Formats: sequence, C-alpha cells, structure tokens
Amino acid sequence: TNLFTQHGYRDSVIFGHAKDGNIHFLLNETFDQNKYVDRYVAFTEDLVDMILAAGGTLKAEHGTGRIMAPFVRRQYGDELYEVMLEVKRACDPGSVLNPGVLLNADPAAHIIDLKSTPTVEVEVDRCVECGYCEPVCPSKDLTLTPRQRIVLRREMVRAESDNDVDLLAELQQDFEYEGIQTCAADGMCQTACPVLIDTGMLVKRLRAQRHGKLEQGLWTQAAKHWGITAKTGAAALTVAGKVPSPAVIAPNTLARKVLGNERIPLWSRDLPSGGSARTARNSPSPEAVYFPSCIGSLFGAADPNSSAGTGPALLELCERAGIALNVPADIQKLCCGTPWKSKGLGPGYEVMRAKVLPVLWESSRYGQLPVVCDAASCSEGLIELINTGPQEYRRLEIVDAIGFVDQHLMSTLKVVNKLGSLALHPTCSSTRIGTNQAMNRLASAIADEVVIPDGWGCCAFAGDRGLLHPELTASATEAEALSVSTRSFSAYASTNRTCEIGLTRATGRPYRHLLELVNEATRPAATTNSVYHPRSKET
Repeated sequence: TNLFTQHGYRDSVIFGHAKDGNIHFLLNETFDQNKYVDRYVAFTEDLVDMILAAGGTLKAEHGTGRIMAPFVRRQYGDELYEVMLEVKRACDPGSVLNPGVLLNADPAAHIIDLKSTPTVEVEVDRCVECGYCEPVCPSKDLTLTPRQRIVLRREMVRAESDNDVDLLAELQQDFEYEGIQTCAADGMCQTACPVLIDTGMLVKRLRAQRHGKLEQGLWTQAAKHWGITAKTGAAALTVAGKVPSPAVIAPNTLARKVLGNERIPLWSRDLPSGGSARTARNSPSPEAVYFPSCIGSLFGAADPNSSAGTGPALLELCERAGIALNVPADIQKLCCGTPWKSKGLGPGYEVMRAKVLPVLWESSRYGQLPVVCDAASCSEGLIELINTGPQEYRRLEIVDAIGFVDQHLMSTLKVVNKLGSLALHPTCSSTRIGTNQAMNRLASAIADEVVIPDGWGCCAFAGDRGLLHPELTASATEAEALSVSTRSFSAYASTNRTCEIGLTRATGRPYRHLLELVNEATRPAATTNSVYHPRSKET
C-alpha cells in the first residue's frame, strides 16, 4: 500500500492467500499517456526491489508471465537463469511455445502490448480476470462465463472509445443472448470470486435497462395483484396438463415467436399441474411465522398421489413435533420478490417489498419470531428483500425450512422408514445462505447413503429461466445428470421446487423436496401410506 501511495495509485484492488503467503493486486492504470507508462515502470521496479530484498519470489499463481519475465534473471541469478534457457532450448528448440513468456531478454518486455482494464460498471470493475468464477457458472458450457461477460463489457467500452461502430454493434447484438439472457444470475460466481463479485447483479441491471414502460407496468400490476396472478398461472398449468399437447404447444410456440422467448415461457408435457392456494393459519402460541413460497402454489407436487407438497410436509412435521406455526393473512398475495429482482423489474419489486415487510413485521411480533420459508431461493429472496429495505425491518430473521427442521424438530422426531440411498442436489441458494450442512444432516438422518453427484452445480432453472431458455438448464445439468444416471437411488431430493423440476427433466428421475422425504421417513407406520392435507385455520 505504501507503493500505491508513493506512485499515486488510488482504488487499487488487493487480495491473496494468507496461508500461501502471496498476494495479487490490480492497478487502475490507463496507459493512454507516456507518463502513465513511466509510472507503471517505476512502480514495477520498486516492487521487484522490495520483494527480492525481503527474500520473496516474484512468481505466485498467475498473471506473472510477461510482466515478470524481465526480472527472472535478477531473482534467480545468472547461473540458474542459463539453466532455464538451456532447458527451454532442449524442449522447444524452435521457440514456438509461448515465446517471450517467462523467459525474455528484453528489459522492456513487460510494457509491450499492454492490456488495459477500462472502467465499465461498478459491479465488476474489481475483476482481475483470474477465472475462479468459471467452474461454478451454469452457463459456462453453453454461452459465457462471468469472466467472459466482464471481458466483453470491457471490449465494448474499448470499441466505443475507438469509435469502432461495427465491432460495437456486433458485440452488443451477441451479448444480448450470450451475456444477458443466458445468465442464471444465481450469484454462484460470487462464492468463488476472491473479491466477491456477483456478475448477476450487473446482468440484472442490464435487464432493467431493456424493459419498456409497458412491460414494467404489467409486472407492477402483477405485483399489486399477485394472488390472482399466481392463481391464474397455476390454473393454466393444470388445464394445459389435461388437454392434448398440440392444443398447448402450437399457441405457445406462436406466442414465443411473436412476443419473444424472454417474455413467454416454453410449456412442455413434463411440467406439473398447478399447486394449491396458500392459506392463513393462526395459533395463540406460535413459535415461528411460516411464509410458504408461491412456487409451491404455482407448481404442484411431483406426485400428488403420494405427497401434497413441501408446505403440507413441513406443517405435518411441526404438528408431530408440537411446534405451532402462524401463516400471515393474505399470504396468497405475497412473494419474496425474486421474480421481479432477477428480471430487473424495479417498480414491481418495490411494490412487493412494500406489501411483504409490514406483514412479516407484524406477524413476527416485530421481529421476535423467526420467519420460516420452505424454498431455498425464496429464503434468499426474503433475506435480500429485508437487507436492501428500510432499516426498521432489519430485525426480521429469515430461516430456511431446512435449517429450521434440522435445528428445532429432528431431536423430537424418530426415523422409522429409512431410505437405502439418496441422491442430493444442493442449490445455488442453499449454498449462498449456508444451509448445505443442515441439508446433509437431514439427508444422513433419513438415508443410509447420501450422495452429492459428481458434476453438481447450479441447475440454472433460476425461477423461470429454465422455462424461458430450457437449453440453459440442459447444459448446466448435463454433468450431474450423467453422474446420477450411472446408478439407481432410493430417492432424489433438492430444496427448491423449480430445481426439482429441472433435475427431474435432466435425469428422468423423480426429484422431490427433502422435507417431503423427511416427513415420510419420520411418519408413524400407521399413516405411512396416507397423504397429509393440513386443515387451514383462517385468521
């Protein structure tokens, strides 16, 4: 940091690995004037002197090839440097393998063909293009990775500054699908990024810029009348499942062609029927507030003959454990806000926030009771809704149902119907909110063998992304599906209804919410084959 100050570098990024004793950094330099190149040369000389004087090494993990090549001889001395050159000549006599990288006699090699990093967006300007985000990105095998999205945004800025109109237009056209439409915006890139960049935040903002007043208005009205909207969607799924496929596919295909794939979901026969409406519950002595997700009311259970879905499973578990839950009045009108947030629909998101937070605040007795949600993505959505909202609601505590059952119920429940094996799919949201360990404990309690398949990753269903662009989910789940298909399991589970749909579609195996399986495994033998439908108690 003293060198940054001495040479006039501001807002530089520093990160590293303490256990390995190395650091990485990014200089905010333009190189558009000779004085800035000279500053960079002087900084590098001082940096090299400082590191070598301390007995350190100039080479860490990456990004030190051409930049440090002129200083390799200084670090290792003439004798070792000549050995390196001899090895290079023996292995690559024609010098065709990365010529000039690592070994270069030119003292100015580090300032030739400099790559500048233009400022583009506040969400991603800290990116050093290390690529750690790429393995966890669900779109990596279909279109772009987060690093590539950021690189392309920087190339657009360069093209604009160079007045290269044709290149800019080409990049913008390709980026619409490759960069924006096929980003799951799941935040998994942030879990792997050394400086915690969430490229999805950038994508959400770019999506917001593309919405016109009409689209924003329609989604705002949907937020105001969410009960009717969700009920209509569930009814449409139920009707579609009962009529001949051509009667649905033909108008659906036409609508997508006319209105666009980003606006109209793609229906297919493997989608479930609509779910049941959410209803209020009122107990005189509740231990928590239950916020059933609207995903469960929109999409019905995977197998209605054996399960009524996640919500009824959680309520039955709580009833057997002697824990009372309240469900807020008018719950059918409420949502965690994720559908609006992920699409960049700001006005509708604010409408939903204004509806949800006061209800949660009052029903939780002003933050005294935890709020339990039964879908990982909705739990994350509620947390974000609170954290980005008014300060007065920050005392609200959101607990995912997986963590709630693990912490408060399992000690009083007895497993009587243990599974032989269970294939478990953690979700991007369960990873981000930290419930994977609780998920593993629940799974291990009800199954002799729990397997998280090789190739596991975000399924990229991402709410409706898997319906708008099913090719994204197909690509994201390909490796995991291949792993799952190598053997049979007694059951298959996840913690989010849309993820279950995406994994079922990818693998051909019946994925269900883990709490449904926990409920069946702990249900007394006399009721094992029955389907539990809790009676609602209206407020």
